[in-house]
Formats: sequence, C-alpha cells, structure tokens
Amino acid sequence: MRLGYLGVGNMGQPMAGKLLDAGHEGWIHDGRDDAMQPLLERQARRAESPKALAEACETVVVSLPTLAVFRRAVTGPDGLLAGKGLKTIVNTCTVGSPFVREMTAACAEHGVVMIDAPISGGPAGAAAGTLAVMVSGDPARAAELRPVFECWGPTVVVAGDAPGAAQVMKLTNNILFAVSLIATSEAMVMADKGGIPADAMLQVLNNGTGRNFATMSVFPNVVVPRSFDFGATFEILMKDVDLAIAQGEELGVPMWVCQAARLVLKHGVFAGRAQQDLSRAIEIIEEGASAG
Repeated sequence: MRLGYLGVGNMGQPMAGKLLDAGHEGWIHDGRDDAMQPLLERQARRAESPKALAEACETVVVSLPTLAVFRRAVTGPDGLLAGKGLKTIVNTCTVGSPFVREMTAACAEHGVVMIDAPISGGPAGAAAGTLAVMVSGDPARAAELRPVFECWGPTVVVAGDAPGAAQVMKLTNNILFAVSLIATSEAMVMADKGGIPADAMLQVLNNGTGRNFATMSVFPNVVVPRSFDFGATFEILMKDVDLAIAQGEELGVPMWVCQAARLVLKHGVFAGRAQQDLSRAIEIIEEGASAG
C-alpha cells in the first residue's frame, strides 16, 4: 500500500519504519527535518505539508502530540482534509472519545473515514514491533487495514464500531500505567530507605503479586540504571491522565486513586518537569523522602 505518516517522533518514526519494513510505500511529513531524516534515508518520500501528504496518499496515519496540533493538521487550511486524494485517516494518538467524535464528523463532511487505532507499548514496543493496537470505527475499513496494524504488533483488538470506543480502551490502559508508575516509585523508594537493593526488590516484585509494567520494564531498563530515557514526557502522560479521569467521570466512575496519581504528576509539571522523561517521576518521591 501507499501510506502517509504524519508525525514521525518518538512513536511515529519507528512505527513508520515498520511499514517500510513490510514493503509499503511510505510518504511522511513532520515539522522537524531531523525526525524525518532516518526515514528519508530508507527511501520514504517527503511531503511538504499535511495537505500534500493527503494529495499523495489515500490513507494517512497520524501520530501527533496534542489535540490542538492534531486538529490544525487535519482541519486547517493546509491540513489533511484539504487534500483531494485522502480516503482514510488512521489515528494512533491518545485523544479521548469526544475528540474522536469531533474528528470523525469533520472527516465525514469530506467523505473521509476516520479509523481510531491508539497503541500501547511505548517507544521500546514501537521499535520492537510488539505494540498492542486498539481499533474502532468502520468495520470494513478497519478489516482492510488490519495488515497495517499487524506491522506494529501482534495484538490487534477491536474495541467496537462506535467512534471513540478504542479511546476508552486506551485510556483505561494508560491510567493504570500512570497509577502503577507512581505506586511503584513510592514502593521502590520505601524499599531503598529500608536498605533493600533495587535489583533484589524487583526480583521479588516481578515474581510476586506486585508485578506490573513499571516493575517489569520501566524500572529495570531506565530507572535503576538512572538513564531516564523511556521516551515519553511528563506532559504526554499528564495529557493522557487528564483525558482518562475526564472519561471515567463522564461515565460516572469514581477515580479516587487515579486522582491521587494525577496530583503527583501535576506536582512534577508545576515544578518544571513537563518536558522531562516520565520515568523521572521517582525523583519526586525521592525528594519528598529526603525532605522527611
């Protein structure tokens, strides 16, 4: 297939690369030349704008960091919907159900189908091709695109036909990750203060009931070595947490524990950590423990 990819950052670049690996013809656009360069060296083709991307490709995958950037890139005067060749937009971003419904309606006015396909697994999963893909939207179009989704990972789960269903699934996943990240940070600092080596504590956690993605991946790979290069920022996680809590409250679900995790992340953002790697959340707990 000829596929366009809009936004080739920490997640988009390896995901676009997997499409090239599978033999798809790739067209790309990003505001940063350095982000595009590795893909251009692999024979991806550059589009000078989202509109140009939509002129060249019937299907465009979108991986963008904020709702405002996404909206402008799709509906702006030089956006995807201004292109004449476009038939399908595939959203891989965490944007929330209301935004997906908004974009689905805007696309429909132009005869374009919106398929929601948010992903989970982080930059490491994107690079390894082990992402989980959650899908909702037109069943026939989603089925046609399944080989594309399978380039990103073996787990492709259909959440439903309704616009935004995949977002509910993704936000449920992300809020649990955020809570486990903060809880694991507190637990590991407690272990450290109690004289327990990090490696020993993780061995117990990962072979016991405390096991989660933070204990299995984030801590052993980037926190314990103090590299803090998971590949996503506080700002990105904060956006996801805000969306998840709003989604839960809209559905009438009490989000008490999730609200507590958000307070920790908000503290980090207000302290100037918005652009720092989210794995540095443990430093907030460490600072509090030192102050105590």
